Amino acid sequence: MSQTLKPLLPGSTLGVLGGGQLGRMWAHVAQRMGYNTAVLDPDAHSPAGLVSHHHIHTDYLDLAGLKQLATVCQAVTTEFENVPADALAQLAATLPVSPAASAVAVAQDRAREKAHFVKCGVPVAPHAVIDTAEQLAAVNDHLLPGILKTSRMGYDGKGQLRVTTRDELNAGWAKLGSVPCVLEKMLPLASECSVIVARGRDGEMVNLPVQRNLHRDGILAVTEVFAGNVPEALANQAITAAKAVAQELNYVGVLCVEFFVLADGSLVVNEIAPRPHNSGHYSQDACDVSQFELQVRTMADLPLTQPRLHSPAVMLNLLGDLWFANANAEQVEPAWQQVLALPGTHLHLYGKREARVGRKMGHLNVTAATPEAASVVALQAAAILGIAPF
Repeated sequence: MSQTLKPLLPGSTLGVLGGGQLGRMWAHVAQRMGYNTAVLDPDAHSPAGLVSHHHIHTDYLDLAGLKQLATVCQAVTTEFENVPADALAQLAATLPVSPAASAVAVAQDRAREKAHFVKCGVPVAPHAVIDTAEQLAAVNDHLLPGILKTSRMGYDGKGQLRVTTRDELNAGWAKLGSVPCVLEKMLPLASECSVIVARGRDGEMVNLPVQRNLHRDGILAVTEVFAGNVPEALANQAITAAKAVAQELNYVGVLCVEFFVLADGSLVVNEIAPRPHNSGHYSQDACDVSQFELQVRTMADLPLTQPRLHSPAVMLNLLGDLWFANANAEQVEPAWQQVLALPGTHLHLYGKREARVGRKMGHLNVTAATPEAASVVALQAAAILGIAPF
């Protein structure tokens, strides 16, 4: 599939719904490439709003704010999946919006997401949709033990519970508010990985290398990317599956597809994120085209070139916990000077005004000539910062 597109050239204004760290890093790249940026976010001090040419300080469904965004921009994207799909649909009436509201709506609902995976023919964990008490009672015992997840508004481990018995399942559904949920069978996991793809309006598609991920308490902690970080056949399977998911959605933009690698070496799709993703941050310093430049290119209908990994990399997620690592529980700035004395370290902080436990405050990319060297330095940095070894 291909079509001739008229690109939006530098000097145009690109907009984003959401003013968090993903929007901030996208804005920096867009500005580096010569674009003006506009952010719509209800937080007057949003990280992206503070660095953009325009900050429209309104709610995501505020009609006047959306009209203002559509007036100043030539194209719009989103930086997190819980932006109301209706807001994207309203903007799409007057200018290009990527990803489309229909694609974001799938990512916002786990039941629809699972159905989409099945439609694409990619492997998923055994699961059941629970919308009613009758569906709860009808759950097959073979799905236990399992993880009960709310169908909507769950991320970073929120909105989910482990349940091992039918009584725990019943109690868990009540604890989650008896809202629509998905129960997924717990499977023996060996590791986790993800693939980021970028798809243009003309159907062209490229991908970043497969990322090997470590989560702690439901939040990404470490990403490692180098040749051979996962077996080649598994990497090819993950890339093929990720592209199938994007293709079937007729997706435009940057999409992250997360996978579980099971103990038997097989692969199942976990979930999608319709935006740049924490596990792709290493690409800022280890690839010739980052995930944020891919996002700008898809928005502006610029050519997509296959990113190349020029350095093995380790990414460490920097949570607000690091500011409270001392025994007195007083906020103390981490020892950045010691970290930056290590070779190949690249510090990215998000400009958030307040550190809180569990809050994503930044990330550290470590690049080196070999995977072993990157790992050694990353472990040294982790020890300095108080991050558990991996």
